[in-house]
Amino acid sequence: MKASNKNLSKQDVAALLLLLQTRFEKNTTRHKNIKWEDVLKKLNSNVGILYTLQQMEQSGGEPDVVRFNKQTGGYTFMDCAAESPAGRRSLCYDKEALDKRKENKPKGNAMQWAADAGATLLTPDEYKYLQTLGPFDLKTSSWLLTPDNIRTLGGAIFGDRRFDTVFVYHNGAESYYAARGFRCAVSL
Repeated sequence: MKASNKNLSKQDVAALLLLLQTRFEKNTTRHKNIKWEDVLKKLNSNVGILYTLQQMEQSGGEPDVVRFNKQTGGYTFMDCAAESPAGRRSLCYDKEALDKRKENKPKGNAMQWAADAGATLLTPDEYKYLQTLGPFDLKTSSWLLTPDNIRTLGGAIFGDRRFDTVFVYHNGAESYYAARGFRCAVSL
């Protein structure tokens, strides 16, 4: 995912804000004690994040507010699509893994896509927290930010939910599957 212009038109901003507000109001259990007006103030004072949220939305992530940070006064958005975002599947973990593939290379890698969008992959702890807000990845799986010691050995981790349990697994970082994507988070 490479974008030539990170500036959104006024119409795109208005449409995105309306979509985010509608999702926020529809899913109040994800953000108890948080008011949309407060989130909107933060968004309006940090318009650069709107590009990131737009990229998350356009690729099927359905970003929504999931946390308020009392220390910073900021909010965290995560992909809240029921399944791993459809526009971010069939990617290996990172550039190193992509470069190692000699045949059947996927169209890209999760780490680069997230960086280009201005987001980060969910950590295992963030993924487990997201799963407390609802059942996610019942049919798909999502790459997760992998600790360096695992990545150095050629592995990467991913998570899913099966049998009403959240699992975090490992795989070779160069692998990719039609049912595996990745979820992002961004904070403002």
